[in-house]
Amino acid sequence: MAGLKWIRLDTTMFENPKLLYLKEDKQHRAIIVHLEAMCYSGRHNLAGYLPKAALRIISGTTQDANKLSDAGLWTPAPGGWQINDWSEYQLADDDAQKRSEKAQKAAAARWGKTRNVSEVEDAHSA
Repeated sequence: MAGLKWIRLDTTMFENPKLLYLKEDKQHRAIIVHLEAMCYSGRHNLAGYLPKAALRIISGTTQDANKLSDAGLWTPAPGGWQINDWSEYQLADDDAQKRSEKAQKAAAARWGKTRNVSEVEDAHSA
């Protein structure tokens, strides 16, 4: 699997005290880095892990990472950081794979039916 096409965001995530305090301190950049890290981790199937080398790719700084760690959103991990509570809100790789396969089968069935109807219509018009 090439990675998640989307991640789950709780509609109340910005009401979380961890984010509220960052917002109150006008740390909007750190909040964006947090969201970008979530997307990066999901896209690369890293299960909430962000390698230190990826921080620059998502336009983050060590200062942003420290703010997110201090706020309790990230935990330092070997070679990078772990996004806290990732598995609580995101699908596990196996679940994501099963959903993807189910969606692919449903799409194949839908398009297969559409194709068969078109072929029938083409046959009638010939």
